[in-house]
Amino acid sequence: MAAPAKARQGELGAEIDPLSQPENKEKFEVAKEFTFHLAKGIKNIGIYRHNTAKYPEFLQKAFESLTRFTEKHGPLSLKVEAQCFSLFKQPVFEVTEGGDNLPFKFYRDGIRHLIFRPEVTSDELVTFVLIALSDPNRGEDVLSQLWKAGLEHIEYVVVEGFSVGEMSEDDVQVEVDQIVGYLYSRLRSTSEDYLRFARVSAEDLDMKLEGVDQVRGAIVSGETADEKLVDRLQEEIKEDETTRLFPKILSAVFELMDEGGITEPEALEEIFTQLLDSMLLQEDFATINSLLVKLRSMERDPAKASLAERLRSFFQGKMADEQRLRHIGEVLNNTRPKQPQDVFRYLYALESRSIITLLEILENIEIQENRQIICDALASLGKDDPDPFVKRLQSEKSQLVRDMIYIIDKCDFADKMQYFGETLKNPNLAVRLEVLAMLSRSKSEQCRRFIVTALDDSNVQMRIQAAKVLPNMSPAKALQDLLRVIKSPEFDKRDLKEKTALFEALGSTNQQGALAHFVQLLSQKGLLRRAKIREDKLLAVTGLGMMPSIPAYKALQAVVEDKSNDAEVLTAARRHLYAMKKTLFGDQPDQA
Repeated sequence: MAAPAKARQGELGAEIDPLSQPENKEKFEVAKEFTFHLAKGIKNIGIYRHNTAKYPEFLQKAFESLTRFTEKHGPLSLKVEAQCFSLFKQPVFEVTEGGDNLPFKFYRDGIRHLIFRPEVTSDELVTFVLIALSDPNRGEDVLSQLWKAGLEHIEYVVVEGFSVGEMSEDDVQVEVDQIVGYLYSRLRSTSEDYLRFARVSAEDLDMKLEGVDQVRGAIVSGETADEKLVDRLQEEIKEDETTRLFPKILSAVFELMDEGGITEPEALEEIFTQLLDSMLLQEDFATINSLLVKLRSMERDPAKASLAERLRSFFQGKMADEQRLRHIGEVLNNTRPKQPQDVFRYLYALESRSIITLLEILENIEIQENRQIICDALASLGKDDPDPFVKRLQSEKSQLVRDMIYIIDKCDFADKMQYFGETLKNPNLAVRLEVLAMLSRSKSEQCRRFIVTALDDSNVQMRIQAAKVLPNMSPAKALQDLLRVIKSPEFDKRDLKEKTALFEALGSTNQQGALAHFVQLLSQKGLLRRAKIREDKLLAVTGLGMMPSIPAYKALQAVVEDKSNDAEVLTAARRHLYAMKKTLFGDQPDQA
């Protein structure tokens, strides 16, 4: 069975030149640009080795080229050969005559592939270059330095040298290269069993390496790994399974699509569905989003647009299935995602038909940060239809009402103030206060009228807050609204705290009508109703204290000079007079 497989692969290789495809050609050119700037950066670092602060600047263009490649095409995998780095079996970096043989430094230590992942940082690239420039004769070899550096986003495939029986080192190396080449090809295979690339069995190797002699009784010796090394390896394996596995699978699937290995839409739909469910179980939202990005990128290619559009529409439909969304809801209800923006991007990619399901999920989530993720997504999905959000404004759940207010405000619906005004009837005080604060930020007459209705609210806190915000919207109209309440027969029944708040609000209008009302109250005389007159004068003094002006200052001065006033009134007047003098004149003596 192995021979026909080889024949098919040979025929396929003869028929298809990878660089004949525009996307592969683009990958090759960008990779070549990266290695060109990398070589220049290495040369500059070698010349100015003492100027360590300049290293990132020397490698900036190389980093930009690498970032451009990985953002569009995913990981950059370069094959390491003795004299060059290659991509699609074509050299992208060759050793120049008289130049330093950079590829051989890696090749000598058994490194056969270098993989630069999309998240690679400038610091990691600098570290990688410094390792490449190091002299193994004066310190550790390249492989040991790479191992110790622990570059998270730069990976490498290594072949360790060893000896077997009477075979020469060159013979062993040839056979080992065959093994590694086969293992790596499983990641890029176009054969029918490509989905098993991550599970290579011994039988697979027997089929492939039929020309390689089997060696019995080989003895492998070495040092036992310590606990720290074992723990580190376990962590790396765990990370590989949780964060690197799916991007690799995805890259392999798209590479097969590019090379024509899979052309049936139904087969691709089945693959993507299984990938979606697996990634959701691993909570790998970043890879799901990258899959959508790749499909949108394919849509720009006329030759692939039809298939890519069909696959994207199908995939987004599966993303929006109620069962999958409720699974995400369970995740958000139990944990805080490490990358919340990835969850938001997933929900942002849905369509408006998912709004009702997301609203039902929102009601059960208790973690505030996760509620925010869903609210932001709903604000994007529901910007054309306010009804689902408006219907929930009268909910008994105060947090849900706050979320609906946030969404409606963010969507900026034309009638949003009307919706907020209706929410002032909500039985929950916290909701009403929040709506009142939101209405006060608008200067519209419609919002002002809604706030005026709150002056007659059943709750004293609402009435006080409404009185405080009205002068900021329209002082002249606030004067009339506040005087109406103050002069009403029911005002005397209200407690002193509320009365004081309304007089302070009246004074903050800084209107002539307010000053006249205060002066009228202060001019009251009589032996009857002394307690009522004293209270009125104290309220008037409080109101005058909120309108720093020369007329108000003189009115307070007159109160202080009138010795017929009660001691409590005189004390309050002196206190407000002193504060107003500092406001109007600073520390200068009174010139009035």
